[in-house]
Amino acid sequence: MSSKSVDKVSQESPLELYKGDELHPEHNDDYLRENERWATEEDMSLLRHVGDRLPTAAFFVVLTEFCERFTFYGITGPFQNYIQNGYQVPNSNPGAIDGGQHLATGLGNFFQFWCYLTPIFGAVIADQYLGKFKTIVVFTVVYIIGNLILTLTSIPASIHHGGALPGLVVAMIVIGFGTGGIKSNVSPMVAEQYGRYRPFVRKLKNGTEVVVDRELTVQSIFNWFYWAINVGGLSAIATTELESNVDFWAAYLLPTLMCFFCLVAFVLGRKKYVIVKPNGSIIVKSYRVIVAGIHNYRKAKAENCLVMDEEGKPVGWMDYAKPSVSQDVSHDWTDKFVDELRTAVRSCKIFCAYPFFWLGYNQISNNLISQAGQMNTGSVPNDIMQNIDPLCIIILIPIFDRLIFPAFRRMGLELRPITRITIGFVFSALAMAYSAIIQHVIYTKGPYFDAAGDGDNGFNDISAGIQVPAYVLVALSEIFASVTGLEYAYKRAPESMKSIVMSVFLFTNAGGSILGFCFNSISANPHLVKNFAIISGLMGGVTVIFFFLFKHYDNREAQELKNNLVYGKEGDAVSALTSEN
Repeated sequence: MSSKSVDKVSQESPLELYKGDELHPEHNDDYLRENERWATEEDMSLLRHVGDRLPTAAFFVVLTEFCERFTFYGITGPFQNYIQNGYQVPNSNPGAIDGGQHLATGLGNFFQFWCYLTPIFGAVIADQYLGKFKTIVVFTVVYIIGNLILTLTSIPASIHHGGALPGLVVAMIVIGFGTGGIKSNVSPMVAEQYGRYRPFVRKLKNGTEVVVDRELTVQSIFNWFYWAINVGGLSAIATTELESNVDFWAAYLLPTLMCFFCLVAFVLGRKKYVIVKPNGSIIVKSYRVIVAGIHNYRKAKAENCLVMDEEGKPVGWMDYAKPSVSQDVSHDWTDKFVDELRTAVRSCKIFCAYPFFWLGYNQISNNLISQAGQMNTGSVPNDIMQNIDPLCIIILIPIFDRLIFPAFRRMGLELRPITRITIGFVFSALAMAYSAIIQHVIYTKGPYFDAAGDGDNGFNDISAGIQVPAYVLVALSEIFASVTGLEYAYKRAPESMKSIVMSVFLFTNAGGSILGFCFNSISANPHLVKNFAIISGLMGGVTVIFFFLFKHYDNREAQELKNNLVYGKEGDAVSALTSEN
């Protein structure tokens, strides 16, 4: 095999920076440390591939995400009880609004929908106007305002005067804007802090040489990013205890204070960040490209003058938007932009299955909390059970990142994205099937049978500990499906569209909330067995369809790696990525 160095074409850093060059010399394509050299084709084939060390700037972004998720899960943890149950009702779970399980689940689904719709606005503002750094700062301030509204309207005087429900709705809307503007930008920004795009060989202290692989580094970054999300998610332990032992205002005050710290932590890292310039009116330009492509394709088809590629096959309809193909096209964009847009559209295809995944995942923040309230939880509040999920993820992600995935690679078993996502979907279906079994067992126990937890009814004679396997299965589903979705959304998006594509991925969670509304009529006793069973069946069917529709993507990615395309600019390897419309 040839020992020539891997081609530098498309290996240069694609980032156009406001700042960060002087702090990040690795963005210079000629940068190498003393114990490093450029990888050859032989190195790429024979040496073990590893991820690189994470840059300091990435840790600041991860810390920011931890603080934001601490805030988010801290306020949402008590929501189900806050809405469902009455205020200071003896021998009952904590509550304030007394709206019942239907209202609690419905408002919870609305909030999830809203929080995952708003990332689109944050992405547009970041990519077109402010850039990611300034957008995150602005929306964090909005987030703080929403938290203050929630805290102030949850004090006893407000609850007694009927201010809790309207205050909650207003707070949900404002908080949704805040968290959405952060969500679509913080995950692309953390990956942007790692600037080495060209594969290189590093000699370890023991003399072993390894190929430092950007793809594995990005995968590791998102694993640890998701780990931080779930460490932040443990805030619900504290807030549900405060809800039970102090009051709801105290439960919401803690995450409000953390939201202030989130802003401080993020701004403190500003001198270390790689900050990418906004790219202009991507949405408008993309719309015009699509319209031009459709119009010119139809025109060429009607005139029987279709354009052929080098193999004599008709080019795709989007190619007709290229200035090099259709003379009628405005030159406000380039051929490269059309290829990038097609890459982005193609990347988003796999996201169509995710709403069903999020439908199952969202059960841990509503119906599984209510399910725990129907069982004996001992001296702890029922809504503390949801924290088993982040605890499992905190334990399992380092194990998978450092032990299991590397062991698979050493055995020659590379779990590529579609395979990992499929495994995650299987775990999700199993989690919902197990939840249906638990619910059936609850309904067979006394003294309240299928009316446990309703109104003034207490719990049935069964321990909430049997819920633990359901949360473990949900955690495993997230490690395989959710983390990989974040990684895929970043890697496959062109540089000019990373926030937009990430917002599309996040919007699938809103799709899950819309599906949740369809289940609202069976999201209460005595229909919960049916609720969990149908979700499990849907997830199982979607898993099979997803795998057979997209399994060839893994083979294509393997070929891209072999051709050394994936190591360049994600989105610039259009010869492989845009071969199909």
